[in-house]
Amino acid sequence: MKKFILFFGTFLISFNCAHGATPWWEQPTVCRLNPSDCYRGMGAGFEPEMWDDDAKCWGMKIICADAMKPSTDKNTPMGRKDIASGKNIVSDFDVNLLSATNECFGRRKTAENGTIASVNGTYVNVWCPGILDNPDEVLDNGEITYGTQPTCKQLAEYGYVAVENGRCYGKYFDTSKYFLDCGTKLTPDYIIVLNGADYQNPSATAPTTQSAADTKFDTMYTVSKSQKSKYFKK
Repeated sequence: MKKFILFFGTFLISFNCAHGATPWWEQPTVCRLNPSDCYRGMGAGFEPEMWDDDAKCWGMKIICADAMKPSTDKNTPMGRKDIASGKNIVSDFDVNLLSATNECFGRRKTAENGTIASVNGTYVNVWCPGILDNPDEVLDNGEITYGTQPTCKQLAEYGYVAVENGRCYGKYFDTSKYFLDCGTKLTPDYIIVLNGADYQNPSATAPTTQSAADTKFDTMYTVSKSQKSKYFKK
């Protein structure tokens, strides 16, 4: 026992001789955590006191629950390596952007001034507020649905046409003044001005069959096209 104590004392003496009076915990050979931060500024959307073991620095980004896969209901702090690899992040979200609530990172990707948004890897229209019966998500410019998108006939039933209206889709046409003639596309084939006609009390010369109505509308279109080319020169 005496030999062990003597040896230990000798070790301390030699250690101190090599480095002067510097305490052992301040010696350059002592391992320490890197005091640097992972990000320059860590305000909203960050956990500055969490240690990123892969990056060896302080601070983690909080990723929004909606941007995580598999689905979760909790915002999750993530290290820089996992974020860079895209691990567990839904590709429809941009984790460089703060959420609308400034609580976490991960906003749904949009394009064309926010008029379309990414859903399951495909861009869909952002509809103006009030057009969708049951929107799945509300964005800055309007609303989106994750499932089947509305058709021309479904929109026309409420007087809407799928054209850009500011920074969202859905322009309203008063159905007492316009008839929206839908074909196979999302936008109507024709938008017909009714000119104040009372469709509930048709005149005696009004067509009574679908075939007669189609013939009359085709004639109206032909005359209109002819008049336009005559009086509106390019």
